[in-house]
Amino acid sequence: MSSKEILSITAEILSTNRVLILGHIMPDGDDISSVASLYLGLKKLDKEVRCSIDYDIPSYYKEFPGVSAIENYESTCDYDPELIVVVDSSSPDRVGRFADKLKLFKTIVIDHHATNTMYGNLNWVDESSASCAQMIYILNNSMGVEYDRELALANYLGIATDTGFFKYSNTDYRVFQVASQLVKLGAEPHFVSTTILENKTLEQLQLLSTMINNIKVECDGQLVYSHLTYDDYVLHRCSEDASSGFVSELRSVKTAEAAVLFSEFPQGEIHVSMRSKRWLDVSAIAFTLGGGGHPRAAGCSFSGYNIEYVIDEVIPLLKSSLRDELKG
Repeated sequence: MSSKEILSITAEILSTNRVLILGHIMPDGDDISSVASLYLGLKKLDKEVRCSIDYDIPSYYKEFPGVSAIENYESTCDYDPELIVVVDSSSPDRVGRFADKLKLFKTIVIDHHATNTMYGNLNWVDESSASCAQMIYILNNSMGVEYDRELALANYLGIATDTGFFKYSNTDYRVFQVASQLVKLGAEPHFVSTTILENKTLEQLQLLSTMINNIKVECDGQLVYSHLTYDDYVLHRCSEDASSGFVSELRSVKTAEAAVLFSEFPQGEIHVSMRSKRWLDVSAIAFTLGGGGHPRAAGCSFSGYNIEYVIDEVIPLLKSSLRDELKG
């Protein structure tokens, strides 16, 4: 993004008093961090700011600064801002029931997905950025926000989680530059890692065992996939956030290039999480199915279908893509 463009977005926000920040449905650590970090930043500038996500937030994220301020749809659907800022969301449908609200108010979109549809009045889309939270750090600094420990911790969360704690291929020197600055400002890496990675219940581990028992392998081990039905979640007294990160366990199989988890929650809603290890662009596959994401991490959703139907629709596409890449 050029200096001219970032100055335009900075000027737009600074000239506005009443701001609504929106994240996406099925929020991950980067989305929650980006919403919370921008909210805390604008509060420091004495803006009248509210933030919302049209989805339940996993409980362990609520230990981070700013997350308690994130409201649900019902609390904010009647709020009339001067400006909406949407973070980490590639298309309007990703903000859930807020999609219609985007048509009524000037909207800024800040995102790092290559599949972004450029639906804002102003769009900052940087697919080279490892996380949206990294972009929020740049924006907060451009607006003159002074960081304290709480803001640094909230901002670090998204960078750590969207890089897989600095082990994914999107981790470059810029990631470490921003992360080191946030640690210097008070972010605590050990708090983030223990809160996110070492916070599992026994019920989650039992659900993981069920997922492992359902594993199937195709393409000489290059494609590894599994599924969890709604009944599996109910049996183990879990909600959907309990399976967060399970797809990464599938990707960790030595021979795997691609990994997919099909999860049904709530009943009749099938979510497809795709990951790749080195070269397969799963975002292209997700996009053809109405979803999106990154080359190494993407997803899509189906409503009103059973899980077997969805598996039969998705797996042949992945097998074909794997074979085409190998032939090429």
